[in-house]
Amino acid sequence: MTTIDVAVAVMFNARGEVLTSWRKPQQHQGGLWEFPGGKREPDESRFEALRRELSEELGVRVTQAEPFVRVDHDYGDKLVCLDVWLVSAYSGMPMGREGQPLRWQSVSDLAVAEFPAANAPIIDALKRLPD
Repeated sequence: MTTIDVAVAVMFNARGEVLTSWRKPQQHQGGLWEFPGGKREPDESRFEALRRELSEELGVRVTQAEPFVRVDHDYGDKLVCLDVWLVSAYSGMPMGREGQPLRWQSVSDLAVAEFPAANAPIIDALKRLPD
């Protein structure tokens, strides 16, 4: 089974809330919330993938980000490697350019059950960040 490399963004607003995006029901792990991002192309760096995916998905231009955590997860039918970045600066207003609803919520309100299983370590790491 091939591993799917995914660039993932953790983006905060001025109130310290994190942005999440709804996965369409027909998608793998659909009907759940996720952190924005998408598959890395073979010729892209990790940061280039992050920038491209957030431009396509949210209409924002990432200007500053740093690696946060990497998560390898086996769903049984699919292996994923989530390359998670803390996005500290971007231009533009995030919008669901693929028709997906977005929401901002506090880290303390993130419920693991509302996310794909691979996102649980991301939520755990966010909850350990200093306020």
